[in-house]
Amino acid sequence: MRHWPLFALRLTTPRLELRLPGLDDLDALADRAAEGVHDPGEMPFGEPWTDAEPHERARSTVQIHFRQWGTWSPGNWACSFVTVWEDQVVGVQEMRAVDFAVTREVATGSWLGQRFQGRGIGTEMRAAVLHLAFTGLGARYATSSAFLDNPRSLAISRRLGYRDDGLAVEKRRGEAALQQRLRLSRDEWAAPDGFKIHGLEPCLPLFGTSDGITDAGGAP
Repeated sequence: MRHWPLFALRLTTPRLELRLPGLDDLDALADRAAEGVHDPGEMPFGEPWTDAEPHERARSTVQIHFRQWGTWSPGNWACSFVTVWEDQVVGVQEMRAVDFAVTREVATGSWLGQRFQGRGIGTEMRAAVLHLAFTGLGARYATSSAFLDNPRSLAISRRLGYRDDGLAVEKRRGEAALQQRLRLSRDEWAAPDGFKIHGLEPCLPLFGTSDGITDAGGAP
């Protein structure tokens, strides 16, 4: 689409493709949400959307993408890629920013279908959007956060070089829970081999920048 070039933006890694979802992708992603994202006794999200019934989780998964597209502006955007592994949609990797042109800071969040966890996919898909942020968009910082009882998310961040950036108290299922903030600077980021960005150049104004750093290992 000439007026919405984001649908042509793709990130590729040695094992994965990340892209904005089409309708078939959203349907598959909704299936992943309905199948389950974590054990019932856990809650890795501040907004407990996974407590809903499977069909409600599926519907809300579709709706959040429509909301993000409908409210996107260069000063406030959330870019949620579906992650594709072995021709299957397996989860979501989000990158978002407010006033990116000024702050040059992004935040990330993600989820992965439970049956696809434990394969290193979560680390690889986070690394893909960090490559987009630092190499493609010229971000200075990337932030993330996870509750202290979510060691897998914290391990991914630390594996990728994030440093602890303080604690926050958040409401979760009606109770206070400690969340670890994390931060990664561009100076501490090492671009991985085999990671490429495709179709970025027409999208730059939508991200609040017109000066992408490089062709990022693929045609911009």
